[in-house]
Amino acid sequence: MAQAASLKNNTWVRWGGILLVVVILAVAPLILPEFANQTVARIGVFAVAVLGLNVVMGYTGQVSLGQIFFVGVGAYVTAYGVNNDWNIILIFVLAVLIPGIAGLLVALAAARLGGLAIAMVTIALPIVGVPLAKRLSEFTGGSQGTSARFSDAPEWTGLFDDQWQLYIVIVIGAATFLLTRNLVRGKYGRAFGIVKSNEAVASSMGISPYRYKVLAFTIASLIGGVAGFLYMVVVQYTSPETMSFGHSITLLASMVIGGAGSIIGSLLGGAYYVLGPQLTNLIDPNLTAALQGALLLLILFILPGGLVSLPRLWRRRRGGHRPGDPAAPGTQSPSPAPQQSQSEEKRNVT
Repeated sequence: MAQAASLKNNTWVRWGGILLVVVILAVAPLILPEFANQTVARIGVFAVAVLGLNVVMGYTGQVSLGQIFFVGVGAYVTAYGVNNDWNIILIFVLAVLIPGIAGLLVALAAARLGGLAIAMVTIALPIVGVPLAKRLSEFTGGSQGTSARFSDAPEWTGLFDDQWQLYIVIVIGAATFLLTRNLVRGKYGRAFGIVKSNEAVASSMGISPYRYKVLAFTIASLIGGVAGFLYMVVVQYTSPETMSFGHSITLLASMVIGGAGSIIGSLLGGAYYVLGPQLTNLIDPNLTAALQGALLLLILFILPGGLVSLPRLWRRRRGGHRPGDPAAPGTQSPSPAPQQSQSEEKRNVT
C-alpha cells in the first residue's frame, strides 16, 4: 500500500496518467460504435448537471431540488438561439448566463433560509417551470417542445455526427470539470466546507454564509446552463418534460449514488443517470421505478459515501490503511494533530 501511495504521488506517474486519459478521450470517439458514442455523450451531459448539483449540495450543504430547471432553461435558450440563426458563441454564452442570472435571483431570496424552507423554494422551480414552458409556446414550442439541429459534423472534419458531438461534450465538459475542481480545491472551496460544517463558526471567522451560499447556488446554475447547452448538442430536442420534477429527483439520486462532494462522484452520477434506467429496463420495463429505488437503497446501504467510496472500502476489506483514511478495524487510530487556530484557518481561506 505504501508503494502504491508513493507511485500515486510521483509527479511523472501523475502526468503520465493525465496523458493517458487525454489520449483515450481523443481516440475513443473514433473507434467506438455510434450507439456507444451517443451513450457516452449523454453521460457527459448529465455528469456536468450532477457536478452543478454537487457544488451547491455536496460542497456547500444546501438542499436544492431544482437543478434540472436550470438545465432546461439552458436547453431552451440554446434551441431558441439556433432557430433564430444567432452566432453559436453568443448562444453558448447566453445559455450559461441566463440560467446563472435566474439562479442568482433565486439564491438572493432563498439563501437566508435553511433546511426544509430552502428545499421548498427549489422544489417550486421545476413545478413552475413545466407549465411556464407550455405557456410560452412562442419561445419554447409549447407542449410539443422544440428541436434544433446545429451540431452536425462539418465536412472539413471528416467525422460522423456522433463523433463530432462527443468531442464537443468532451472539450466543454472537461473544461467545466477542471474549472470546478480548481474552485472547490481553492480558498472558495475551503470557505464552502466551513459554511457546510458550521455556519456559526464561519461567521466568527469573517466568512459570510449568505454570500457563499449565493455564490455556490449561482455557480451551480451556471453549470446547469452548460449542461443544457450540451443537452441540445447531443439530443437536439427539448420539451417541458426535460425540466420535470421526476428528472430533478433522479438527478439528486444520481449525485448521492455517485458520491456527494466529489468530482469523480459527479462522473459516476452521470453514468448512473444514463445507464441505470437502461439496466432496469432490461430486467423488467414495468418495474423500472421500483428497481431504481431498490438499487439506490442497496448502494447506500453498502456504500454510504456513494460509488466513489468503493476503493476505500476495498482497501479496508483487505486490511490496508493509508494516511488520511479511516483506521482499519482492529487498528489504533493515530493521535489527532493539534487543531489550527481560527486566525490561521481564516488566513488560509481569505
